[in-house]
Amino acid sequence: MSKVGFIGLGIMGTPMAGHLIAAGHELFLHSRSGVPGPLTDAGGVACASPKEVAEKADTIILMVPDTPHVEAVLFDESGVAAGISKGKCVVDMSSISPLATKEFAEKLGELGCDYVDAPVSGGEVGAKAGSLTIMCGGTEEAFARVLPLFELMGKNITRVGGVGDGQVCKVANQIIVALNIEAVGEALVFASKAGADPEKVRQALMGGFASSKVLEVHGERMIKRTFDPGFRIELHQKDLGLALSNARQMGVSLPNTATAQELFNSCSANGGAAWDHSGIVRALELMANHEVG
Repeated sequence: MSKVGFIGLGIMGTPMAGHLIAAGHELFLHSRSGVPGPLTDAGGVACASPKEVAEKADTIILMVPDTPHVEAVLFDESGVAAGISKGKCVVDMSSISPLATKEFAEKLGELGCDYVDAPVSGGEVGAKAGSLTIMCGGTEEAFARVLPLFELMGKNITRVGGVGDGQVCKVANQIIVALNIEAVGEALVFASKAGADPEKVRQALMGGFASSKVLEVHGERMIKRTFDPGFRIELHQKDLGLALSNARQMGVSLPNTATAQELFNSCSANGGAAWDHSGIVRALELMANHEVG
């Protein structure tokens, strides 16, 4: 069993850390909002700062919201870099900028430390079930070192390539998911306004080439108007922002991603930042002056 640090204990990080504790690893924990009681009750050790986590753990896992948060956790005065020592490994499971990831890895490499970027897909349900998809970037040696930890948190675990490639894969995932949700929203708004029963349309499409997990899950949410937070629009906005900003730096055009981002922006402007991302249909409904279902 190893000494593992876990920084960022929100709706995803808490169950992920819980799986590691349950497997017998010694966990050193820190979160801006405090360490949840169930984790310390299970044997986790609360730490006052990321620096303290890095001093005590051999592998330090981060699960925080965005690029600036990762940078602060790593390089602030009381950050990981201030407490880490040669031979340790940092694993960033947040979803952040691929280009920034490479910069962070280079800085920690100068301190003699490995770095693996390992963003996840699967949401709160996957985090609780230990069934996350984990997309990894890093050397083969570093990946092999932390794979046993990943296997406690996820099921579909892939080393995509070098440092930063895990984040590239996650951004690609978020592009595909956003455009699929937007497509389902367009189809259901069209069908409903044309006078067809959107649930019957969805049922018919589930048996054909248009069938998808997004049509199954998010299509049902659109029809039943269940936009309670699953994966929040504001988080998907962040991820598409990463896609568009990195694409601009590379000279790549992502026109449909930009459209999806505008629809998310419209939802947020109308009080929907905390809706589940299936709520993108609300922006389409506004333009059509028609509500699905």
